[in-house]
Amino acid sequence: MSEMQDRHITEAFDRDLEAIQALIMKMGGMVEAAILDSAKALEERDEELARQVRENDKQIDRLEEQVNEECARVIALRGPVARDLRTILTVMKISANLERCGDYAKNLAKRTTVLVQMQPVDGSAKSIRRMAREVELMMKDALDAYIQRDAELAEDVRQRDAEVDQMYNALFREFLTHMMEDPRNITSCMHLHFIAKNIERMGDHVTAIAEQVIYLVTGVLPEDNRPKGDRTSFAAPGET
Repeated sequence: MSEMQDRHITEAFDRDLEAIQALIMKMGGMVEAAILDSAKALEERDEELARQVRENDKQIDRLEEQVNEECARVIALRGPVARDLRTILTVMKISANLERCGDYAKNLAKRTTVLVQMQPVDGSAKSIRRMAREVELMMKDALDAYIQRDAELAEDVRQRDAEVDQMYNALFREFLTHMMEDPRNITSCMHLHFIAKNIERMGDHVTAIAEQVIYLVTGVLPEDNRPKGDRTSFAAPGET
């Protein structure tokens, strides 16, 4: 194969990758908005905003499908190898993790429509919104790390997941206290706990994105176990 043909193939792959990365960034922006809007809807008891979050999740799902289709097309047409193939596979994994975060935001919005019919639990929605904001900032940094191929920033995101786990643990204890103090809080606190657990799991998916970035840049996935601060064993059934 001539040098000119090689260059054309490389340029074609780069154009394809830029188009796919544009889809990833659009998807990431929508998921970031979904995280913030779902938490805002809960704190402000805004049913219309919660409905919009649920509706927008369909577009996030379509973007993931589009990313997968484009990646499959590039693999079939360009036959990428080595680092180029690693890039395509990383993009597909990032897309899948973004889609899961979108699902968790949708679950949060669904529970908000139930919680607005109940008596609010003091301060809990504000704490949940703060936790969601932390996850959204992690996601923003993880996507920046991907675009900039910055393994150090990705590792910083990875370490910050422990802070999200600590916030979740604090909320879990807070909900238990509210339930013990007044049995009328039990139903609301159960819903709030599942919301907090969803946000904690979003943090896990964002951390997985950061780990994929490290793999993309270095060729090696982090070997050490990332810090986990979730000390509860109270699972959220049906929302894995």
